Amino acid sequence: MTDALRPMTKQRLYEQVLERLRQYVADGGLRAGDRLPPERDLAQRLGVSRASVKQAIVVLEVQGLVEARHGGGTYLVRDSLDVEPVEKMVERRRRLPDVLEAREALETKLAELAAERRTEDDLAAMRSALAVMAEEIDRDGHGVEGDRLFHAAVTAAAHSSLLAEFMRSIAHQIAESRTESLRQPGRPGRSLAQHRAILDAVAARQPRQAAAAMRRHVRTVAKVRLLDWDPEDER
Repeated sequence: MTDALRPMTKQRLYEQVLERLRQYVADGGLRAGDRLPPERDLAQRLGVSRASVKQAIVVLEVQGLVEARHGGGTYLVRDSLDVEPVEKMVERRRRLPDVLEAREALETKLAELAAERRTEDDLAAMRSALAVMAEEIDRDGHGVEGDRLFHAAVTAAAHSSLLAEFMRSIAHQIAESRTESLRQPGRPGRSLAQHRAILDAVAARQPRQAAAAMRRHVRTVAKVRLLDWDPEDER
């Protein structure tokens, strides 16, 4: 049955601001590191409230497209503002807490088992993953692939086929949470350090310490700007 006659949604004012900002950056040839006009100027030029401009800037921050420096303005992080549709952000925000809850439950146990059962080959895979992540970060990347490889190596080191199957069943949602976390300012380097702590505990065959290190890590992953964002807040 067609969904063509579903209720129409009214575009929020800040979504219109987002489109104008995207066009402004494209037409002006702005690049990463360039500064956007102050919120007050944008509000005046667009004929909207500062609240609408501020909410648009928050959306851009959540997506990792701009960096708002306290007292220093807002700067582009990318060469364009290819903004994800707000409704997709709303959907991701809705499901993210459940994904993070599942990750903490599963990955904490996986780290504990990895410390009990890991082989030298398992440790080599974990070290290789961290090397990939460090190289990505050195190239100003977020370290997404290295992060994926590291958590996959921990899962493999636990030698639990059923837990591994559970992880595969939510692989897409985990990838989504990984990207969300690693685009937080300063997060890639912090995640790399936490991965090293997990590896140290696994290598030393310390199950409780490995589980605690993984729990700390996943709770850091859960601290993302998206969860603090209210899509209806345009006061």
